Amino acid sequence: MRSPLSDKVVEIKPSGIRKFFDLVQEMPDAISLGVGEPDFDTPWHIREEGIYSLEKGRTFYTSNAGLIELRRAISTYMKQRFDVSYDPVHELVVTVGGSEGIDLALRAMLNPGDEVILPEPAFVSYLPCIKMADGVPVTVNLKEENQFKLKPEELLGAITEKTKLLILSYPNNPTGAIMTKEDLIPIAKIVKEKDLYVISDEIYAELTYGKEHCSIASLPGMRERTVIINGFSKSFAMTGWRMGFAAGPRLIMEQILKLHQFAIMAAPTTSQYAALEALANGQEDVKMMRTAYDHRRRFVLDQFSEMGLRCFEPEGAFYLFPCIKEFGMTSDEFANRFLHEENVAVIPGTAFGECGEGFLRVSYAYSIEELKEALGRMASFIDKIRKEKRQS
Repeated sequence: MRSPLSDKVVEIKPSGIRKFFDLVQEMPDAISLGVGEPDFDTPWHIREEGIYSLEKGRTFYTSNAGLIELRRAISTYMKQRFDVSYDPVHELVVTVGGSEGIDLALRAMLNPGDEVILPEPAFVSYLPCIKMADGVPVTVNLKEENQFKLKPEELLGAITEKTKLLILSYPNNPTGAIMTKEDLIPIAKIVKEKDLYVISDEIYAELTYGKEHCSIASLPGMRERTVIINGFSKSFAMTGWRMGFAAGPRLIMEQILKLHQFAIMAAPTTSQYAALEALANGQEDVKMMRTAYDHRRRFVLDQFSEMGLRCFEPEGAFYLFPCIKEFGMTSDEFANRFLHEENVAVIPGTAFGECGEGFLRVSYAYSIEELKEALGRMASFIDKIRKEKRQS
């Protein structure tokens, strides 16, 4: 019997995040700092709008691109918050989370053999989605000493005659790095000079600390070269509602909509009504959650400092990326030992690319109480392995 499977799909490795997520499910007493999910409930007024939509019988298909009133609200939001304008009729598509938007954009824009520059460490979906779209990933290893920002010389060094796309993901998962307007200007200059396009994943745009997010699409000449991926999961604590959106020039968005139409039909109607309420009345909720995350961020950084654990100070998202190279073990070995000896889950840096070796991703999207307990166990674990190292 011949294999029923696609060679391309079989060759793709499972998510390194899911591996630890599944292990934690088998350990009821474990504390997980591994999943990038807000610990806040979706604000009540947003849930209430979803419930009301069901009570009113709004269980029909929407248009393929999403409710027009939601697209208008997204258009207004994007202009007011990030100074980028999109036609709600032709340049916005409501997707099933940001992840669908990433997949759609890559499939709509790539021809077989086109190269995609992927700065790493990076969100786990980009690499497999590039491969599934028949693109060729060209990774750029971001450096801790550069605050995990993409530098112009690094971009230039990765470009070939086959390069078509650059993926930018800032604020970044897993490092928490951001790129300011000043950082983006030279990147945009190269993109224009080399006739490239950008997929800019801005799902954490509302979660920055001290500096406002800048979208590369807002820079001169970049709107027509950029597809923005964003959504409601992180900023409004709406992960399970699966609400995202893609925004870009009409030429590209028409093809994204076509793919979305055939694969999905339309995003869930109930979730779209909830998203409308989030945009209309949810900014105070976002502000409250951002303040709480900032407090947790500073708390975890202080704890790492007390442990003598080197860690770049993140300015966005809700992750820290501490360095564990001093312990002489791989990221996977550290994470496995920590889980089985202390019942705490963190994610090996290698889940986000090979250059993540020697680092861990620690999410602080958890209560202070959980963080205190987990970090107390981490301090004990680090003391133990430092003692082991001295004795060896």
